[in-house]
Amino acid sequence: MQRSIIAMLAGVLAIHSANAQQDSTLHPVALDEFIFSANKFRENKKNIAQQIQLINSKEATWASPQTTAHLLEQTGGVFMQRSQAGGGSAVIRGFEASRVLMVVDGVRMNNAIYRAGHLQNIITVDNNILDRVEILNGPASTLYGSDALGGVIVFNTKEAQLKNFGVNVMTRYSSANNEGTGHVDFNIGLKKVAFLTSITYSKFGDLRQGAHANPFYSGFGLRNEYVARINGVDSIIRNADPHVQKNSGYSQVDLMEKIRFQQNDHIWHTLNLQYSNSTNIPRYDRLTDVRNGKLRYAEWYYGPQLRAMGSYQLNAVNLNGFVDEVKAGINYQAIEESRYQRNRGDNMLQGRVEKLDVVGYNVDFRKFMGKHELTFGTDGQYNNVRSTATATNILTNEAKPLDTRYPDGGSNMYYGAVYAQHIFKIIKDKLVLNDGLRLNYVSLNSKFGDTAFYPFPYREATQNQTALSSNLGLIFMPANRWRFALNGSTGFRSPNVDDMSKVFESAAGTLLVPNPNLKPEYTYNADLGITYMVDDVLKLEGTGYYTWFRNAIVTDKFTLNGQDSVYYNGAYSAVMASQNKAKAYLYGFNAAITANLHPNVTLYSTVSFTYGRYVNPNGKEVPLDHIPPVFGKTSVMYHQKRFTGEVYAIYNGWKRLQDYSPSGEDNLVYATAQGMPAWMTLNVRTGYKFTPNLGIQVAVENLLDQNYRVFASGISAPGRNLVITLRGNL
Repeated sequence: MQRSIIAMLAGVLAIHSANAQQDSTLHPVALDEFIFSANKFRENKKNIAQQIQLINSKEATWASPQTTAHLLEQTGGVFMQRSQAGGGSAVIRGFEASRVLMVVDGVRMNNAIYRAGHLQNIITVDNNILDRVEILNGPASTLYGSDALGGVIVFNTKEAQLKNFGVNVMTRYSSANNEGTGHVDFNIGLKKVAFLTSITYSKFGDLRQGAHANPFYSGFGLRNEYVARINGVDSIIRNADPHVQKNSGYSQVDLMEKIRFQQNDHIWHTLNLQYSNSTNIPRYDRLTDVRNGKLRYAEWYYGPQLRAMGSYQLNAVNLNGFVDEVKAGINYQAIEESRYQRNRGDNMLQGRVEKLDVVGYNVDFRKFMGKHELTFGTDGQYNNVRSTATATNILTNEAKPLDTRYPDGGSNMYYGAVYAQHIFKIIKDKLVLNDGLRLNYVSLNSKFGDTAFYPFPYREATQNQTALSSNLGLIFMPANRWRFALNGSTGFRSPNVDDMSKVFESAAGTLLVPNPNLKPEYTYNADLGITYMVDDVLKLEGTGYYTWFRNAIVTDKFTLNGQDSVYYNGAYSAVMASQNKAKAYLYGFNAAITANLHPNVTLYSTVSFTYGRYVNPNGKEVPLDHIPPVFGKTSVMYHQKRFTGEVYAIYNGWKRLQDYSPSGEDNLVYATAQGMPAWMTLNVRTGYKFTPNLGIQVAVENLLDQNYRVFASGISAPGRNLVITLRGNL
């Protein structure tokens, strides 16, 4: 099988070796890229001090990822944790989940129940309709408010185009999990009105891990047994192929409709409707948990993950008045998440359902004043959370009340702010100043209507917080080849409902309880970026940073009514709670090289390193959670008029046992006894265009079928994976 695949790829590589032309847009060397996330309006990237990574639509198409999590992972610049196949929790500069803000088409995705552990909501963004992704590295609370501690991931979907009619279709098969995906989007553009419709359906089977294991950990990650219900009895079944991670598949549908109305040359309106929904998604890591030497759970899955969004946005440009550009909008999101679990041999299925209504608004202005650009505005978001829980007998369907994950009396949370961001081009193309200020206000109220399950010594958790966020950056470009960017910024995150009010079994024998005394956490960051460029041939980039993390929220031992353990879910569990730790710090660097070795050959390589520690209550310095090992990507691409080929490696260093956080968030239970071993995959991707409107991509990922698991993940990565993608357009 391996030989035949390699032979097939060699044959494809030989096709049309003549008539070559350069196509370097996948890894551009030039500094003159335009981005939209750094001040909410179109801006030249070289005028922004903050480190920003851009993924354009061509890169997204070339990667042919199964999900948006796979897309970010393929860049080599974003670390991705997974607890199950249907997920992906992005890590930026050692910050993850609710400490990394996600924004789609100008709308905050982070909501009041985004957890600080590992978050899998990124898959609700359809990568097949993305126009660009902009990743802001480091605190970005001046523009984006709470949650932007480690960075911001800004997703922008394609726009409806006036006076244009077009159809794009795509279908993809992946062998590692028998993925079948179909996508179609079509644009109907009239003179004043345009409609863009997108439909994607994906079905993923059980994921097969690699067969070539580290000889020192030969049995690591094998799925030797699983639980199946036979004749009304939960039975432990021996897996016929232990490399197949049984009960990891799911399906998903994503829909989008955009309508653009062009009022005149200066003003247009956009209505944006998005819908994402999945089937049940098995929580694979929990399905491998054992108790008394045998598999603990018969069932553990997330219910259908629903995200529905409707937004309206007004855009006005070239106004030549008090302001030059305006963006204003309102949006609404309906979100439903649920989790279900049943112990092996127990007929009671526990189900907890969370429903959210999220309403947001934004008004942004930009004014040009000679060498100055001023962006200012206001934004806000209101969250309403409703939690229910029942235990249902799977034999009789009899249901009874169960303790809810979040307060059963309901919770609400409001974010609001005013901000200003300024760019001063002191000397054009030589010296540029960035500065900004934001005043944040956050309020939260959670009510515990029924304390029968847990006699909490309080009936509600409330907070009202204000905070200032700021940034100051200076860019110096002494010559065409050099660029220096010195940047300082602050981040702010107010505890949300998940932090303050949750009851959750974070690991076997560990119970997380509410802590209404939490305070906001802050980051103070300084970084220096250096870029060296030789014409359109070579670009070297390096950024080093240091982040002071104050009032950092980490999980630690706690007491409930004076007790350090309670009886929960059939066993005694140690009481834990989210708490503010006085001090933490992180530092690290990212380096990248882009080189056009030949008119047809491009080299790209990137590597990232992060180190983080916090001081525990005993005054001892211990590892901070969510800190990835060294990771990166190296790629060589070959471009022709009709053919593109890429050979690339993705790699992670060791995460040693002594570098694991004691909080449990790093999931040592799903690693080896010495931590998570280093790994590297070798991958090949090819693409050929039969005509300008019809093309095929063939890739073999993890060519050597390595058996490995990404740090903090509870499921092993795919083994050798043949990916075939067909694309067409009219």
